[in-house]
Amino acid sequence: MEHSTMELQILDILCEDARMTPEKIAAMIGETPEKVAECIEKLENDDIIIKYRTLVDWEKVDDNKVEAWIEVRVSPQKNEGFDMIAKRITAYPEVRSVYLMSGGYDLMVRIEGTNLKNVAMFVAKHLSTIDGVISTATHFLLKSYKRDGVIIGEHKKDTREVVAW
Repeated sequence: MEHSTMELQILDILCEDARMTPEKIAAMIGETPEKVAECIEKLENDDIIIKYRTLVDWEKVDDNKVEAWIEVRVSPQKNEGFDMIAKRITAYPEVRSVYLMSGGYDLMVRIEGTNLKNVAMFVAKHLSTIDGVISTATHFLLKSYKRDGVIIGEHKKDTREVVAW
């Protein structure tokens, strides 16, 4: 599916700052705020823009939060491939993301918990017991240096004004 240059520009801008107003976006790309607002509404209705998110430095807020990345090797299911197992994994509230990967494992699962034991027990009791799961390897996040293109701990608010001609 092909998208217009304006749609792609708006998506790029909103990925950098989801709070950017249609007026500011319009000034940046040379369109009217009404056209930008219409385009954003269309992207939302078409499920291209799925959700707006906030990037938080959790180390400054909650030191009890534990994040883990789990490599999962699975046996693909007949007529379903990896989808059925991935859908079962996504149903757990602890699971934040599930990705189909190439390489030495099949799925990468990102989960959040309140402590290391909580995460380990989730893997032992829920994830590893799913039919078709062959093995898991858990990696605990110790510190984030950069997330979603932003260097953690060095983020300064951009106070520059938008200039439009």
